[in-house]
Amino acid sequence: MESRRQAYMQVAGTILIWSGFIMVSRVAGRSVLGFCDVTALRFGTATLLLAPMIWRWRHELLQLRMGVLALTGGLGYSLLVYAAFSRAPATHAAVLLPGMMPFLTTAVAFLVQGERPDRDKRISLGLALMGLLCMMYGLYLAGSALNAGDLLYLSASLSWSIYTVLLRRWQFTPWLATTGVAAWSALVFLPVYLGLLPHHLSAAPWSAIALQAAYQGCLVVVVAMILYTRAVRVLGPVRVGMCMAMVPGLASLLAIPVLGEIPGSSQWAALALIMISALQPWTWRWKREQLDEDIEAA
Repeated sequence: MESRRQAYMQVAGTILIWSGFIMVSRVAGRSVLGFCDVTALRFGTATLLLAPMIWRWRHELLQLRMGVLALTGGLGYSLLVYAAFSRAPATHAAVLLPGMMPFLTTAVAFLVQGERPDRDKRISLGLALMGLLCMMYGLYLAGSALNAGDLLYLSASLSWSIYTVLLRRWQFTPWLATTGVAAWSALVFLPVYLGLLPHHLSAAPWSAIALQAAYQGCLVVVVAMILYTRAVRVLGPVRVGMCMAMVPGLASLLAIPVLGEIPGSSQWAALALIMISALQPWTWRWKREQLDEDIEAA
């Protein structure tokens, strides 16, 4: 069994990768690479890395449900989010991607499974909605509104939320789901990309291609999943989920030196509300007692 210190290091690694994903994707959105190019690099690289598992689980991957997961959590999410990064700032992504996922996932779970949120979740949902309204109010004061990029961020968040609910309902393991999403997405998208869609890989420097392939295909799809899964085994989903609430804030902080995108006061307020919504500080005592009981039982 891995130590708790190792598990926290794995959580920190996952947070950094997920936060860096927003930065790297925004860099791609500013470059000659189109969102189709980044999508192809993401799933092409991941499929090559996961080839042994694809062969091992080749029969399980033929299920139609795997294709549905790929269209929501794989190809659909990727195309939407990469298209958004070329149209809206990374600070908006920090609010509308990881920040709105708990809100949208709860809504999808209610619609699909009739799962009603408890009191704590309802408070969190209210705070998340207030965060979104703060962001929209700031845009209104600046003389603008949610643009196409922001709507794409929200659509990507909704697509991932549908994937999360279906994954939990169909009980696929994280590794099997990750392998299936990568394989199906590559199988569907790469032939269309190579034959019909415009691509700019030949015009991009090798450094840009290598960055996107390594980060999107290796770190995000494969490494982050390994770190996340191992951390959950040691710390439990409650503690890890609380830690992952740091992603929106860290991504916004990284956007300042990396991209020169400084959040306005309304965006800082939105981020604060989003993080409080995810951390649920009013439940910390209960969660700590529950965690102590789980440790004693183990």
